[in-house]
Amino acid sequence: MHRRHLLTSLAATPLTMGAGAVAQPRHGGKVYVLVHGMYGGGWVWNFVAPKLRALGHQVYTPTLTGIGDRSHLLSREITLDTHIEDVCNLIETEELHDIVLVAHSYGGMVGTGVADRLTSRIGRLIYLDALIPENGESAYDILPAGMADLRRHAVQVAGAGIAFPVPQAADVPLPPGPAKDWLVRHMRPHPAATYETPIRLARPAGAGLPTAYIAYRHPAIASIEPSRQRAKAKPGWQLAERPVPHDVEATEPDVVVSLLTTYG
Repeated sequence: MHRRHLLTSLAATPLTMGAGAVAQPRHGGKVYVLVHGMYGGGWVWNFVAPKLRALGHQVYTPTLTGIGDRSHLLSREITLDTHIEDVCNLIETEELHDIVLVAHSYGGMVGTGVADRLTSRIGRLIYLDALIPENGESAYDILPAGMADLRRHAVQVAGAGIAFPVPQAADVPLPPGPAKDWLVRHMRPHPAATYETPIRLARPAGAGLPTAYIAYRHPAIASIEPSRQRAKAKPGWQLAERPVPHDVEATEPDVVVSLLTTYG
């Protein structure tokens, strides 16, 4: 076929979704953007996302720069702003609106920044046992006393001054079994500068959006406790607690799906 005829044929052919495309939500479905935590990647939602899609929702699971399948990009130049831009660029490129933005653990730093920058694109914000910063604070600033020094030491001793080393399996608060093995096997070092970066917000955390905070309490990991208490002081936020581990998305994805569809 001549090139002109080929181009004419292509122009007349309706475009179809490629294998990597995300189906549009069915009637009544929602658009979820799920932001993972420290050491993670979009893979942490591998058991949650299909269940949400089966309910008719559209789901995006971005991997933040330098972690997960993007771990080959790890560098000391990756900051919190890099990760906020990762998610903002996804939202803008995919032209997403009325989003349920979900932030887990360290992802609360990212989700807070995204909600502040793209408030008009977001319909609801959900923190899953996540950090909550206010303007000018870094992740280190909102950890319990003494924890920042311990983490900085770990970066220097075992992370080449660039990254938080992946914790030992014994230090991952999940019951032994295949789910824990899967989680630990996929963890990658987390860029350390993301914890040093002060966040810049035009509004208080939550950006005035409808917001829910779900605390995980079995066990309640210490690094999140100041943020759990901060959430309780937020007027208008929905609050809930569940007796589940911090990385429940790996062990009990149905619990996470129930939370997201209840509060989303």
